[in-house]
Amino acid sequence: MTKVLALDTSTDACSVALLNGEQRTCRFEVIPRGHTQLLLPMVESVLEEAKLSIKELDAIAFGRGPGSFAGIRIATGATQGLAVAFDTPVVPLSTLETLAYQAIALCPDAGFILSTLDARMDEVYWAVYKVEHGTIFALTEEQVTAPSAVVLPEAASQCVAIGPGLNHIEKMSASTRETFCKVLSDEYPQAEVMLSMAVSALDKGDQVLPEEALPVYVREGTWKKRSEQ
Repeated sequence: MTKVLALDTSTDACSVALLNGEQRTCRFEVIPRGHTQLLLPMVESVLEEAKLSIKELDAIAFGRGPGSFAGIRIATGATQGLAVAFDTPVVPLSTLETLAYQAIALCPDAGFILSTLDARMDEVYWAVYKVEHGTIFALTEEQVTAPSAVVLPEAASQCVAIGPGLNHIEKMSASTRETFCKVLSDEYPQAEVMLSMAVSALDKGDQVLPEEALPVYVREGTWKKRSEQ
């Protein structure tokens, strides 16, 4: 019976979810600049409700970015702190991929997904995915650009746009906006969605040691770990 804890603080939302076999226990709250006060109490709450302890977990997953630099560091630090005592495996997960899977749940007929996050300073984090049989495949790198530079592949149709980066939708080109069949601007990455992603990652062996759980940022179109900045 798989037991996974997932955390995300990459945006204004603070999100925690726990998988205990078939049982899911979740907490979610939009609380800008309140993550440090809320995250660990949320973790304690879901563990208490499920009657589990940290040492019983098979893995801890967290949103490793892109997103708020401070927010990503909070989730990373909390994950490392929780995992290191028992050498619990850690699963770093993309926040943009998380949004893409949320889009599938909300729009099962989506053919393509544009996942976005607000990068501040009139920029957006974004990536485009193709959907095949409920699984997403990246068509672009995860990147940060001006909204006007968001470009979808020519073949993209029935595209669902999701995420708070859509606060800048009016600055996107008309040709990009014309491909959207649905706009989900109020969605934040949710730890509950990360649970299934984490289980799939564990099945593939895609976990790391606690000390290898590092935030990942997007700069100049390239992924860079904090240690490489």
